[in-house]
Amino acid sequence: MTKRDLVVRIAEETGLIQQDVYTVIQKMLDYIVEGLAKGETIEFRNFGVFEVRTRKQRIGRNPNRPEQVVTIPERKVVKFKPGKIMKELITDRPMEEGGSGDTAIGKSPAQESGGLAPNPGQLPRSEPPSTSGPSAF
Repeated sequence: MTKRDLVVRIAEETGLIQQDVYTVIQKMLDYIVEGLAKGETIEFRNFGVFEVRTRKQRIGRNPNRPEQVVTIPERKVVKFKPGKIMKELITDRPMEEGGSGDTAIGKSPAQESGGLAPNPGQLPRSEPPSTSGPSAF
């Protein structure tokens, strides 16, 4: 799935103009990158967490010339930890009863609907998410 695919799908489902949807998606991505550049952790409940981690300096070797030692410098990388519901949907494993996703009454709205919980005022999806092919943001 590409950004364009998201724009078209959201525009069709909401009735918004594609240019407006594109602007919102692009702004969201810009703010995520801006936050990560500042070292902030970006958390989306039921989706996952983006965070910046520092990889330590390490020693590497050239596979063609193993005697040659190369120092790989310290660098920052972005890590993504999927949320509990995303993990369940991707791995096809049911979540354990009584976990942190349960509410005081029972299952969370996301568990009952079988997908990510909708935002207030948002209609639930009428079709399950597509699992064909890799997904790129």
